[in-house]
Amino acid sequence: MADDSATTPAGRTGPLAGVTVLELGGIGPGPFAGMMLADLGATVIRVVRGPGWDTHPILHRGRVAVAVDLKDPAGLAAVRRIAERCDVVIEGFRPGVAERLGLGPKELREDNPRLVYGRMTGWGQDGPWAWAPGHDINYLSLTGGLHAIGPKGGDPVPPLNLVADFGGGGMLLAYGVVCALLGARVSGKGQVVDAAMVDGASLLLSMAHGQLAAGKWTEERGSNVLDGAAPFYRTYRCSDGAHMAVGCVEPQFYRAFLDVLDLVDDPLFEAHSQFDTARWDEQVERIAAVFAARPRAEWEADFERTEACTTPVLTMAEAATHPHVAARRTLAEGNGITQPMPAPRFSDTPATLPERGSGSPALVRATLHGLGLSEDDVAALLHGPAGTPDA
Repeated sequence: MADDSATTPAGRTGPLAGVTVLELGGIGPGPFAGMMLADLGATVIRVVRGPGWDTHPILHRGRVAVAVDLKDPAGLAAVRRIAERCDVVIEGFRPGVAERLGLGPKELREDNPRLVYGRMTGWGQDGPWAWAPGHDINYLSLTGGLHAIGPKGGDPVPPLNLVADFGGGGMLLAYGVVCALLGARVSGKGQVVDAAMVDGASLLLSMAHGQLAAGKWTEERGSNVLDGAAPFYRTYRCSDGAHMAVGCVEPQFYRAFLDVLDLVDDPLFEAHSQFDTARWDEQVERIAAVFAARPRAEWEADFERTEACTTPVLTMAEAATHPHVAARRTLAEGNGITQPMPAPRFSDTPATLPERGSGSPALVRATLHGLGLSEDDVAALLHGPAGTPDA
């Protein structure tokens, strides 16, 4: 693997230090995978279309950005020479686009047999819909996951773009890349990682599929333990309009929950009634009335230090100031904004605070020289028709 001492900011650490990644642009899940790899110490060189194109203060952090016209033969040749010196290439084009550019896995792996080539798409590299455009909601819709999310009798509700784009897409790609890197250490050969969001989102539904097969899941929305139907696994509105999240699935935690609400002795909640679905609607109504009588702050105080698995529903702004989140620095200020810190955490090779992505000529030059590129190649990239973004 390439020596990253000259290509990463001083003092940067992580379990992927020494791994070099070429990221070919893209939006959403591809950059998220690049962010995860960079967060954990990899040197990531992000190729973009031009100055200021698609810059994001968090998703593009920790990278060196260089603008390249991939239709220009000189720029294309320089990118191929970068790929020769990398451990990983990741791209998020539609199937066939990288090949038409001359940057497909066959071409690049001929130059570098150890190369791991990660491909991020919605539908995958093959299949009748491989050509089609789409977004998180479309990929999730074909998995059954979107159908399962929403109120009983209501419409499906998209869970932001967390499930297909980031969980089933970018995180799946990062995982696949690291697995392939481990394989390359043993075999001496890289391979292609086909990370499709429709595959990853389906994988995230493994438990639900198991329950469906066992007859423990109904496909009617809002009718199952984990989709908001159960009185012990849902949110409740407080008197100030804020909400509390209840997740007391186990009987002992459910009893602790009822104890705080002073409902332990209510006949509606008698022993062994927790999973009596015939009572759920009435139980929800009773519990909702109790929560609606007081503001969230008072309920927070009552449930704190209990085993009732009941927590406040925080806004993103509120989350950063919560004592637990703040103590672990799960969210912290970096580069002038609040952002998630690298995860997971490692005992011996902790990650450093991510730096904002940069296309400064000095950093680009140092990074490319660190990979062994000639001054002519570096000059061509820095002074090409697109220029270099300061992003």
